[in-house]
Amino acid sequence: MKLQTQRFIDRWVGQALCSAVSAWVRVTGLFTAPARIGPAPRNILVILLSEMGSIVLAGPMFAQLRRQYPGAAIHILQLKKNQEVTKLLQLTAPEYMHSLDDSSGGSLVRDILAVSLKMRRMGLDAVIDCELFSRVSALLSFSTGAPVRVGFTPHTQEGLYRGSFINHAIPYNPYQHISKQFLSLVDALQASDHMPRNKAAPIRDVPAEPELSVVFTPEELATYRSKVEADHPVTRTRKLVLVYAGGGILPERAWPAAHYARVVQGLCAAGHAVGLIGLKDDAVLARDLKAQVGSDACLDLTGYTKSIRELLMLMHASRLLITNDGGPSHFATVTPIQTMVFFGPETGRLYGPLGQRTIILESGIACSPCLSAYNHRLTFCDGDNQCLKRIAPDPVLEQAMAFLRDGSATPA
Repeated sequence: MKLQTQRFIDRWVGQALCSAVSAWVRVTGLFTAPARIGPAPRNILVILLSEMGSIVLAGPMFAQLRRQYPGAAIHILQLKKNQEVTKLLQLTAPEYMHSLDDSSGGSLVRDILAVSLKMRRMGLDAVIDCELFSRVSALLSFSTGAPVRVGFTPHTQEGLYRGSFINHAIPYNPYQHISKQFLSLVDALQASDHMPRNKAAPIRDVPAEPELSVVFTPEELATYRSKVEADHPVTRTRKLVLVYAGGGILPERAWPAAHYARVVQGLCAAGHAVGLIGLKDDAVLARDLKAQVGSDACLDLTGYTKSIRELLMLMHASRLLITNDGGPSHFATVTPIQTMVFFGPETGRLYGPLGQRTIILESGIACSPCLSAYNHRLTFCDGDNQCLKRIAPDPVLEQAMAFLRDGSATPA
């Protein structure tokens, strides 16, 4: 199903359904006590339908859930296309992973009904909705039958109505890193009252690390490194730098291709090998960059890795990743690779990768960031992303060379 179609249905059908459910909960709530989670819950569901990178940013939240409720089964509901990351990171047991197929409207409705029925039969103690202002995820939290429903509330924000049936709601804060806000959702499970009026939440810092890992044996990494060298002999004598120049589902997040070409040319001329990574859809962009660079040390690796696990092994075999905001920058945090990531339409202050091996590159132009939960991530720049175009390539190349030369990684 197209993204715009999903937004249309979520806005118009979702608001009507949220209003109806809110009225029902308001009436039935007159005869019931406020919902509270017990000291030893058995089943907690986390709804996380966002991009794959958000799964990594939610790592500290899952770690806190396991520490706080060691006896609980942590269930995860996400889109089917994102489930590979959850399995790789072993966020929960396979039998606790549930998915929705959004490839068509019919399959999505079918899976919503099936999952809701399954959750009701299981008997959830609580559900955590990690989506910001999605109506479908809010409705899912109600349809699962969980008595305690945690999620974000728009509070007094107009146009973001998603009902009033999230009974342990916290306000979305556009000034705090999303990983910190995910942790606040865990805190809200024990809240005795509606969180916007509860000032007793713990004081937390932005998590220093994602608290996630993917274990590889030395033999496994050595074998994969040998495969890369056999497939691309130039990497035997050159340090490998990875570049992800694609914008994914939001093309406005991409640094200009001409800027990437300038940096890749400089790296190849300095004796490094550069691998252009991405999905098969990024192959056209990779071919254009290779033609602009004109060096045998520039490698088209789009489609080369067959899974996220292989991508992580490729990162283990490389020294540096230069990337747009997106999944690769977050996956890199569970490997030793140093990362340089461009932000513009969104900001690293809210969505930057966790850990100490990431350099955030931003221009600071007045209209940046322009994508938010409040405008449904729709930009007004019409593709003319000056916030990224104004990040000049030569300082980026100089910074990349400094790291490859002596291992230093300081912000530009």
